[in-house]
Amino acid sequence: MWSWDYAWSILPELLSVIPITIGATFAGFIIACVLGLPIALARRSSSRWISLPVAAVTEFIRSTPLIIQLFVLVFVLPKGLGITLSPFMAGIIGLGIHYSTYLSEVYRSGIDAVPRGQWEASTALNFSKYHTWLRIVLPQSVPPTIPVMGNYLIVMFKETPTLSAITVVELLLTAKIIGSASFKYLEAFTLVGIIFFVLSYPSALLVQALERRLKGRERRGLAK
Repeated sequence: MWSWDYAWSILPELLSVIPITIGATFAGFIIACVLGLPIALARRSSSRWISLPVAAVTEFIRSTPLIIQLFVLVFVLPKGLGITLSPFMAGIIGLGIHYSTYLSEVYRSGIDAVPRGQWEASTALNFSKYHTWLRIVLPQSVPPTIPVMGNYLIVMFKETPTLSAITVVELLLTAKIIGSASFKYLEAFTLVGIIFFVLSYPSALLVQALERRLKGRERRGLAK
């Protein structure tokens, strides 16, 4: 049976680990954003020596479970390469690398959406590749992808319970610890679900509002 008194008593302990969950999400997202762009550019490379290996590694990471990659970072790296990471750091890196493969496709779709005339105009104006990418292609390709990237940020936030498998004490593991100590799992897991909803739903609304704003700006630009 549900006990409100017990629920209120464990709520502060659950709220205290929210910074860990949010910190892992945002740090992993930053890594994913930083790595995603070079992966996208490498996959577009005219050299097969670059594009094919990057494509193979990307597909491998994207096609294997995140939890396996986390286990590799925590348990295999210390024995294989002598690299020891804390569970929290391994979780951040694991999230970042895993979702960088998805964001690379977001970047790539944005780049492919740039009209060919823009590329031809930069060539006609004798722009270098550096200026073409920095001043023409990226400013046009990245902004439209922001709403999609925001959706991936929400997905990553809801993926953080996976980090409990490598002993990162985030919301889910805290709920498990509370439940195992009191044998009352209903309140703990229900509160975790509510917390995730309260944090992720406003974020989803913000992403939707941003998407509508960008589409409205695009329509106004076409009207002009």
